[in-house]
Amino acid sequence: MSLQENRGISRRGLFGALGAGAALVGAGAVVGRETAPGDSSTMADVVEFRGEHQAGIATPAQDRMHFVAFDVISDSRDDLIALLRTWTEVAERMTKGEQTYDNGATGGEEYSPPSDTGEALDLAPSQLTLTIGFGPSLFGTAEKDRFGIFSKKPAALADLQHFPGDILDPARSGGDIAIQACANDPQVAVHAIRNLARLGTGTVAVKWSQLGFGRTSSTSASQVTARNLMGFKDGTNNLKSEDTSEVSQFVWVDPKDDQDWMAGGTYLVARRIRMLIEAWDRTTLNEQERVFGRAKGSGAPKGSGAEFDAVDLQSKGPEGLLIDKAAHIRLASHESLNGIKLMRRGYNFTDGSDGFGHLDAGLFFIAFCRNPIEQFVPMQLQLSRKDLLNEYIQHMASAVFAVPPGVGQGEYWGSTLFGGAEGSPGPSNR
Repeated sequence: MSLQENRGISRRGLFGALGAGAALVGAGAVVGRETAPGDSSTMADVVEFRGEHQAGIATPAQDRMHFVAFDVISDSRDDLIALLRTWTEVAERMTKGEQTYDNGATGGEEYSPPSDTGEALDLAPSQLTLTIGFGPSLFGTAEKDRFGIFSKKPAALADLQHFPGDILDPARSGGDIAIQACANDPQVAVHAIRNLARLGTGTVAVKWSQLGFGRTSSTSASQVTARNLMGFKDGTNNLKSEDTSEVSQFVWVDPKDDQDWMAGGTYLVARRIRMLIEAWDRTTLNEQERVFGRAKGSGAPKGSGAEFDAVDLQSKGPEGLLIDKAAHIRLASHESLNGIKLMRRGYNFTDGSDGFGHLDAGLFFIAFCRNPIEQFVPMQLQLSRKDLLNEYIQHMASAVFAVPPGVGQGEYWGSTLFGGAEGSPGPSNR
């Protein structure tokens, strides 16, 4: 079934009522640190962990992110499954604002390490979501199939090609497993990743990680459009969780697409995009707006008055097209990409200096899509070849992961791939 066809009914519809964006409202009073701008929820809100789809995809984007990629250092399938079960149990607890284990930070033996690191004690859940994905390398090869899952590797899960202008660092790209933690309190997100990494000792090792702040895309119509570090509103035309038909068409994998275990899941594309801040800051306002194709203040498309006005790619002014033929908004629009859309969920980052007095800052681009080969690759090829923005950015790292569907009661992260329920390692019947 193609991306342009209507999506079938998921076989996991039993859990549809627990959709990834549903939130269980807490006590009602604002608890903890200041919540993200434009978000009417409170820090006490809990995002449901279990459901048809994983949380952290169509969930209204939180203000902070901690993303980590692991390599699996054990060749034991049983060890990996045991870790996935443990991670699931602990992840669900942490999204509720609980410790990894009851009284884990302070209630254990005096001369034993605590089972929770403790930095989230007294902090609210902050809408924490934890989302897992599996990289191409986890599936191995026909010759070296460590975990017996090579035959289940989806055709859409392949390392992204080298795009024009890429300057990729292999040490910060790829990975066997990725976990995305998003929350409205940075310490809550960091606590989650820290404890999952600690529990993985001996089975997985951190390959790379990225902290992000200030979401650069809204994933809900209830959110205002945020700005990137270039000062422009980013992701105005992003898919919104309320657009259920388009989200089904462009984000969620259909049972007929390929591998049955991915039905209700999606694919995550991550790109670390450095902004050449110093060069950009010396660029005139007129040129900045020409590069993006939008007004810097209002976010309106060139030639329009309001941010959400329809993008007019044909109108001309005295100097030619109002929106330059190589403007970012034109090349990234679905009108220029045969209708292609994806759900963006990126974050700003600043990682100090590069050693030459230049700020190492930019956009940690995250997008979810039903098929990265059919959606992300055509978009990135067009942008990398023509985009005026390329003068001011560098793509430094890249990764793609298969994000399995959500977990129902008794299931664990990846149970549709590896089989069995929590506490039962039997073969999969999916």
